[in-house]
Amino acid sequence: MTDEQREDLSGQILKPADLVGYQTGSVVSRMMVFKKSGTITLFAFDQGEGLSEHTAPYDAIVMILEGEARITIEGEPFTLTAGEMMIMPAEKPHAVEAVSRFKMMLTMIHA
Repeated sequence: MTDEQREDLSGQILKPADLVGYQTGSVVSRMMVFKKSGTITLFAFDQGEGLSEHTAPYDAIVMILEGEARITIEGEPFTLTAGEMMIMPAEKPHAVEAVSRFKMMLTMIHA
């Protein structure tokens, strides 16, 4: 998608949980901000769905909007619920799993 095709949501009052919907058996994502300095992406995970272990070159801040998630960082599991957040450090293996359906906002800060 080119910059011209990206939806500009700046200057609007937004409810992040309303901007991405659940789909049965899927993980749905919607990129809200894409800049050289970082990105903000919304995700909706159906129960039991997830992202397998991987690394990222940047710190990633996860904010749980609704539901319950299990985030594993370097093999250590953490359970997060709505209103909680976690910083996943750059270059550390991490994974995400839906304990129940959940939505999250992922902010990546590019260094």
